[in-house]
Amino acid sequence: MGTIRTLIVDDERYARDELTYLLSKFPSVQVVGEAESGEAAVLKALQLQPDVVFLDVEMPKMNGIEVAKTLVELKKVPLIIFATAYPQFAAEAFRINAIDYLLKPYDEEQLKQTIERIVKTLHPAPSVDNTEKPGKLAVETDGDIDYILPQDILYIYRDEKVTKIITQTDDYEVRTTLKELESRLVPFSFFRIHKGYLVNLKYVSRLTPWFNGAYQLELEGLDAKLSVSRNYVKDLRQRLEL
Repeated sequence: MGTIRTLIVDDERYARDELTYLLSKFPSVQVVGEAESGEAAVLKALQLQPDVVFLDVEMPKMNGIEVAKTLVELKKVPLIIFATAYPQFAAEAFRINAIDYLLKPYDEEQLKQTIERIVKTLHPAPSVDNTEKPGKLAVETDGDIDYILPQDILYIYRDEKVTKIITQTDDYEVRTTLKELESRLVPFSFFRIHKGYLVNLKYVSRLTPWFNGAYQLELEGLDAKLSVSRNYVKDLRQRLEL
């Protein structure tokens, strides 16, 4: 894995210095340049050809959103990570295909997750066979055993001491933990959107910004909306989008 060439764009010197310091803790990251305005950011990107641009949203004249729209037209398009104190820009940021969105003041754990996401994007692991395997999920209720096709499950959630499985036609209660069901459903398209929820990605129809970086998720054939924790939003989008 090579060095990740990084450009930092922010109109505040302190913010640039802080991010440079935090990124210095990651051996794979090399800050190759800084820019204090949107116009300078575009020129630096042309000159330096960075792999990644950490981009402040709120800047005078040419703001971060406008810079990003210019960067995605370049011959070599860098990965874009927005950095701002204003969470209301998240929805627009993701529409420009930013791979992450950091809130100021920077949280070191969140930055670590961002670097991990950058590494996975720039250096993806060898592909594996994600073809769904034949088989049914055995669910024991009142002494009987029902067999459910995993592809018929809409979502699964933990409710106190039981786990509830919601399918297109029926609901089931089992004592099996959510973690165990998640491991059994690895060959299928399930994703954890919250510590207590698994959803079948095949049925996801819409994501709607909610508050504090969280989203609400809609499933085909389901009236209720499910909450997506902000910690899972970015990975969920990567799984859903081509």
